[in-house]
Amino acid sequence: MAMEVVVANEPAMELRKNRIQVSNTKKPLFFYVNLAKRYIQQHNEVELSALGMAITTVVTIAEILKNTGLATEKKVLTSTVGMKDESKGRVVQKARIEIVLGKTEKFDALMSANKGSAKASSNTQDENP
Repeated sequence: MAMEVVVANEPAMELRKNRIQVSNTKKPLFFYVNLAKRYIQQHNEVELSALGMAITTVVTIAEILKNTGLATEKKVLTSTVGMKDESKGRVVQKARIEIVLGKTEKFDALMSANKGSAKASSNTQDENP
């Protein structure tokens, strides 16, 4: 796979409505999984993006969504981004990944089945103190 150098201020980096920029320090994994489900529901696809150490988190999110039958992989892009390191005072190259996932045909059925099972389990818990 070819690596390309991308400048951080490039227009391709502009925020899109269906883009999630993942950090492995700010939010738990399933926050991003649930957010990606919501974006797929609203926009029919989601773009997951990460730099450096957060790349493994993006790949995990994508695999969870694919393995549960909610998403299909449309595109995977890898690149290198030059970022200014304040402590070293120079530009450091960081790996970047972008994964675009699309909605599967059974997405809506799976989502409504999950809502039904979540309600059933909460009703059972209410009955058993």
